[in-house]
This record gives sequence, structure tokens and C-alpha cells, in this order.
Amino acid sequence: MPRPFQRADRLGEQMRRDLAELLEEEFGEIAGGLTSITRVSLSRDLRVAKVYWSHLGNDSDRDIIAEFLQRERGRIRSDVGKGLSIRYIPQLTFVFDPSIAESQRLTSLIDEANEPADDAHED
Repeated sequence: MPRPFQRADRLGEQMRRDLAELLEEEFGEIAGGLTSITRVSLSRDLRVAKVYWSHLGNDSDRDIIAEFLQRERGRIRSDVGKGLSIRYIPQLTFVFDPSIAESQRLTSLIDEANEPADDAHED
């Protein structure tokens, strides 16, 4: 039997949307490329939230974003907490999610393999 949709799942999705909206402008100002919040996983007691994020761009931009998230997590937590209807605002832990970058890399490899060879012989 499938597990019922839990409150932690609903709050995690709401936090993901709120975080994405809140940080969209700030990510654009700090680094180039595309940064997104891929998932928020809340503990059962709703006290801790793991925020998974991804970045398509160079590694130095990714490092800048990671430092920003670590430095500003208290302010981010406060801003996101204003939109939540819960008693305790979860502590935020930011975790880099390489899945989007990896899927882009694999797609480009597949596209490259499917391209016709340029060294075809002409008679």
C-alpha cells in the first residue's frame, strides 16, 4: 500500500517553491549560469531541512553559491519561515545535487555519439 502523503512532504514542497523564488534573483547576481532548488527533505519532526540545489555553470560559480548559502542560511531560514504555517522553522542544510549537471553531460555525450561522422569519404 502506498505511503500517505505526509505533512513533511507538503511543507518540503512549499519550502522548495519559496526558496526557489527567494533565491532566484540573488543567484543571478552572485554567479552566472542556472541555479535551482531541486528538492527539500524535511525530518519527521520538521526540525531539519536538507535543501538540495544544483547549478549549471562553472565550478567557481558553484563554489561562490555554496559559500553564499552557508553564509546567509540564517537570513534565508527567516525569510522562508515567514511563509510557513508551523511553530518551529527548520534548520537549513544546503547540499549540492549533481544530478542536473550529470544529466546534461550524458545528454551531450549521447548527442555527440549520434552525430554523423565528419570524416566521410568523398569520391
